Amino acid sequence: MQEAALSPFAAWENFYVIIGSSAAALIGLQFVVIALVAESRTQSTPREIAAFGTPTILHFSAVLLVAAILSAPWHGLSKADFALGACGAAGVGYVLVVLQRTRQTNYTPVLEDWLWHVVFPFLAYGALLVAAIALRRDPAAALFAVGASALMLLFTGIHNSWDTVTYIAVEQKKARRSGEGEKGEGRPKEG
Repeated sequence: MQEAALSPFAAWENFYVIIGSSAAALIGLQFVVIALVAESRTQSTPREIAAFGTPTILHFSAVLLVAAILSAPWHGLSKADFALGACGAAGVGYVLVVLQRTRQTNYTPVLEDWLWHVVFPFLAYGALLVAAIALRRDPAAALFAVGASALMLLFTGIHNSWDTVTYIAVEQKKARRSGEGEKGEGRPKEG
């Protein structure tokens, strides 16, 4: 029992309960976002969803996984650093896949898209990998880096979900306006 209380992870327990719960709830909301995409007038392909929707689910899932890893009752840092390192390395690799997928869509990303869908997640997963490597040498600093990585992924997912919903709303409004314009063209002008 004393070993668990002295663990460097014990001080982070509330932090990971909060962000892990947030990530889990946001995963559910992202499913709602995808349902909105499916029902919108905007035509999206599986490529767009793979480039812009699926990574958001993965980032929220990574936050949930990091929270689970750091909430587990580890007996030493070596197992936790391996698990965190694997998560960071897998994330870096996945962002490179997202980079490729983003280039293969019908949508032309702007700077904001590149930052939030590629650069920030790459930095977050890279920092997670570096923190995992440094965990045994400097647990306090490494755990702050892990926490910052998890928050960056959480905020990235929130931004990307919001960006998707607002994009759909704007496109639907444009579609309604163009539909009204087409309907009104055949009517004679009043006055």
